[in-house]
Amino acid sequence: MSLAVHVLGREVATLESVGDFRSSMTYHPGVAVDDFVSLTMHVRPEPYLWDDTLHPIFQMNLPEGYLLQVLQEQFGPVIGASPMALLSVIGRNMIGRVQVAPPGAKLDEPAKPVDVAGLLQGDNSEEAFAELVRQHATSGVSGVVPKFLDSNAERARIGPHAKTTLLTHRHIIKGSSRLVPFVSLNEHLCMQVTRRVMPAAATEVSRDGQALVVQRFDVDEGGARLWGMEDFCALLGLRPAAKYETTWERIARAVRDHVPIANRPGVFRGMATLLLLAHALRNADCHAKNLALRYTRRDDVHLAPAYDMITTAAYPEYAGNPPAVAFMGRKTWDPGRNLQTFLAATFGLPVREQVDIVDQIATAVAEVGPEVRQAMTEHPGFVEIGKRMLLAWQEGLAGLRNKRTYALGESQLGEAFSDFSDPQPAKKARGG
Repeated sequence: MSLAVHVLGREVATLESVGDFRSSMTYHPGVAVDDFVSLTMHVRPEPYLWDDTLHPIFQMNLPEGYLLQVLQEQFGPVIGASPMALLSVIGRNMIGRVQVAPPGAKLDEPAKPVDVAGLLQGDNSEEAFAELVRQHATSGVSGVVPKFLDSNAERARIGPHAKTTLLTHRHIIKGSSRLVPFVSLNEHLCMQVTRRVMPAAATEVSRDGQALVVQRFDVDEGGARLWGMEDFCALLGLRPAAKYETTWERIARAVRDHVPIANRPGVFRGMATLLLLAHALRNADCHAKNLALRYTRRDDVHLAPAYDMITTAAYPEYAGNPPAVAFMGRKTWDPGRNLQTFLAATFGLPVREQVDIVDQIATAVAEVGPEVRQAMTEHPGFVEIGKRMLLAWQEGLAGLRNKRTYALGESQLGEAFSDFSDPQPAKKARGG
């Protein structure tokens, strides 16, 4: 199979399968140096051979889990279920400035209207989200297969346990999952903390807490592609399934490989902030796919705004999970002085700046705490989750501020963090 690769609407390369388990991408003659497909693949006449079915930049945009299974079942009998075949289906509407399509195919089909306001205001957003998926198709599957999931049978398969994502020209819309209830509300509240501390994606949550609307930050206000974006699985040459199998040290080396010297301090400070936020919010899902660089040219590479921040500790099944990515050979919520040593030595961030970030996070957590309590009042099903979030945030901040780490003393987080009963006992996390 052969596919055409486009950057900002311009065809720049050909992607081909080489046997069953290799792929090759070759730039067309005369391609501008700034029209590179990936930070790891500068423009050159020689082909880029990869000992896998797809290069990392293309694997980055393939769906995972439930949606991947649905795609394979839907299109496997027609076009095959290989990653290259699936890319031919979803490649027109990937995150970032790269698009992939069969040679000669139109890139952009007319966008279907998405009633985002109605979804946010409705009291049945779980059903409304399923209808959006049925009408629009998921994860960038648009135009070419407008009737993907367009059947009652497929609609039924969306719930009650599947967590599905709808990609539009300006938004990413996430549905809820009964396995992790109110995950949309959880993420929205965590993002409210995050946005007070560092650049982060803007989010809105539906009135019933079951759907989340995330503003895309790879497009301009009109939805036109503007920025390239690559997560650290792609930058490190890892398959998406290996998102937990790296280290912060390797991520830092990738920053030095791809970020101009002048921009590195800002990128490293942002990464330090994300690492500290992950500890404060007890987010065990801050992995290599949830960290990314955003760019327009090689001399204009920065850390992408933060996204996908949740308190995983709010769910009993995941409450005991360690941090997603190791540093200094360990994954632990109790790193002690190793944390400040690591941030100073690897990210070049002085301890006084680390302390400032910890204080900013504490202030943000105190400000968002009342929003968690309000959500607990509005959504009876969220009460236990909200309690666990508040307790996890308290524990996370206490771990950062104790004598073993930054020795800052106890945070005064306010009334929102007191006067509620203990949550139901959490079960042991799967996999320990």
